[in-house]
Amino acid sequence: MDELSTVRTSIQYIVVKLGEERFGINISYVDNIVRMQRMTRVPEVAPYIKGVINLRGEVVPVMSTRIKMGLEPDVETNATRIIILKFEQQGFIGFIVDAVNEVVTLDTESIEKVADQKQDGAFVQGVGKTNDGLISILDLNALINEHV
Repeated sequence: MDELSTVRTSIQYIVVKLGEERFGINISYVDNIVRMQRMTRVPEVAPYIKGVINLRGEVVPVMSTRIKMGLEPDVETNATRIIILKFEQQGFIGFIVDAVNEVVTLDTESIEKVADQKQDGAFVQGVGKTNDGLISILDLNALINEHV
């Protein structure tokens, strides 16, 4: 048996809630998780950009994940958080989520790929199976893409 075929790869995901759905965000992109705070509005930007915040001297654009994904607008609660993600090309971007639940580790074998996702608006790259149910794995590149 080939030794490489027995190697299992696992990835950690932060599990967040948007409405009643659970979504996983690859933890390697996560820089910080902060409470909701006052944002400075920016004129003439896409409707899903809620504004910018100052995080340790860095101006970070903040996106409504719900609006970007075509869901109902955000309802801010005590559990609402901004997840600060760091991308190589775009730098820091904040994503508003309803709540942050936990960190899970998923083997790549426990993630089912979603059917062909070539069209705009396809934000889930796979579905992970855990003891607590299913977690939709977000395609972060699709979320930060400029197309609405």
